[in-house]
Amino acid sequence: MHPQAMNVLHMHQKVTLMVNRYEIFADNGGEPGHLVAFVEQKRMAFKEQVTIFTDSGKGQVLAGFRARKVIDLGSGYDVTDGDGRSIGSFRKDFGKSLMNSTWHLDQPGAPTATGRERNAGLAILRRVWGFLPFVNNIPVPFRFHFDFTRNGQPVFSVDKKTWVRDHYLITIADPHVDRRLVIAQAVAVDALQSR
Repeated sequence: MHPQAMNVLHMHQKVTLMVNRYEIFADNGGEPGHLVAFVEQKRMAFKEQVTIFTDSGKGQVLAGFRARKVIDLGSGYDVTDGDGRSIGSFRKDFGKSLMNSTWHLDQPGAPTATGRERNAGLAILRRVWGFLPFVNNIPVPFRFHFDFTRNGQPVFSVDKKTWVRDHYLITIADPHVDRRLVIAQAVAVDALQSR
């Protein structure tokens, strides 16, 4: 099944010494089914560039995203298809993200979709956790959930389903949103959240 026909995806992250590895699966009755996308994001990359492959063999590119500038917290990321053609962009709203992480996703021919953390209180609690000196190297034990809307209508959501391991459920409500953009944004929500 082509990713554009899918309304539910599962994303699993595995952290290794040099890369963050993401596997995106089709839904199979509420459980992860077959692999539809595979990402390895280099940790501590100077300028972010992420390639999304169709499988772990990395034989075919599904999409990718790249930072517009080396250091600019609000400059954004351009998303391209497997042939390098633009399919959209996203950016973190740095000002609004000080209290509640906010992202903006643009797809040609459609109004901007805005994603925010669903629970503002939990968003603040996660930030306080990061300032506590004795938990500096302990992963944040709080789950986060993002809802992306366009003109008040749901587009998709990214829900962290587990406390310890990074397993996410991606639910897509808008049949027209490009699933490659959704996958890129979901990876960014996890990989770039602390930036």
